[in-house]
Amino acid sequence: MTPARILVIDDNVQILESLRLLLKDEFEAIDIIPKPARITEMLWRNTYDVVMLDMNFVMGETSGNEGIFWLNEIKKRDPLLPVILITAYGDIELAVKAIRKGAFDFISKPWDPEKLIVTLNNAYRLRKSGQEVKKLKSKQVQLSEDLDREFRMLHGSSEVMTDLMKTVDRVAATDANVLILGENGTGKEVIAREIHRRSNRSDQIFVGVDMGSLSETLFESEMFGHVKGAFTDAREDRAGRFEIADEGTLFLDEIGNIPVSLQSKLLQVIQNRELIRVGDPHAIKIDIRLITATNRSLKKMVEQGSFREDLYYRLNTVAIEAPPLRARGEDVVLLGKTFLEEYSR
Repeated sequence: MTPARILVIDDNVQILESLRLLLKDEFEAIDIIPKPARITEMLWRNTYDVVMLDMNFVMGETSGNEGIFWLNEIKKRDPLLPVILITAYGDIELAVKAIRKGAFDFISKPWDPEKLIVTLNNAYRLRKSGQEVKKLKSKQVQLSEDLDREFRMLHGSSEVMTDLMKTVDRVAATDANVLILGENGTGKEVIAREIHRRSNRSDQIFVGVDMGSLSETLFESEMFGHVKGAFTDAREDRAGRFEIADEGTLFLDEIGNIPVSLQSKLLQVIQNRELIRVGDPHAIKIDIRLITATNRSLKKMVEQGSFREDLYYRLNTVAIEAPPLRARGEDVVLLGKTFLEEYSR
């Protein structure tokens, strides 16, 4: 059973009851109402994963304007809530118009039960993925404020830092893959976030992943996602990090820690710009900016056979070296003042 709560609105009580009987064993909760005037009340009382909405409620009315009106009202309240429209056979043009207004999909009366359940499950998947992205985006605001403070720690007048900032500016204007090299504590993630912030994807999400903390068994599920039932603990569909980062920036820290056995899977997704969730035969297109970082020499690892050469060159479109403090002695006084200002507040 899918753990979804679904709201169904239709003025035909028989249709409502038949939908309730069809869906009650497939989804966790089904709420039915015959009058659209109660939609606002129901959305205020409950949190829904999917809404099914009839397009006409007044007898003799076939314009679909009522359905469009209530679709807009639902979207005003919850822009991420998928709405599936219920249309009469032959109203395809009307349904397409509604989809352009933001509906997820439509079903025609009489419907195919199997197709209806598949459509609802797809809408639920979209809802859960959208909620994950929303949560992460809300964290971005705080992270952006934190980044302002952190990035000040990288400021400096030394030649090496001046060159670094110029490189960050140049790279941010492109979608090239970036490999950031440097010792621990040199600010590799701060540099990655600054590249994102200066890029044309700055209003989208930044997703960071510590590759050293991922186990081999969880790698595919965490990175590419999974569908319900793909394995024992897969109780619901889940988007992976690549999918969550769609249209934004994906930062893979400690990329040198990824086992050789998993490198080909990562390479395939980076090359094809599409992924397949665990347990799902369908490919999902992705559009991401990829930044990776490591404190290890990937070139030496390639020579030793512990890192794929083709993956190395795919990641290393542009390389940035994060300098240690000992290489930027001229910045010590400035950094001292910055720390003093920060921690004396």
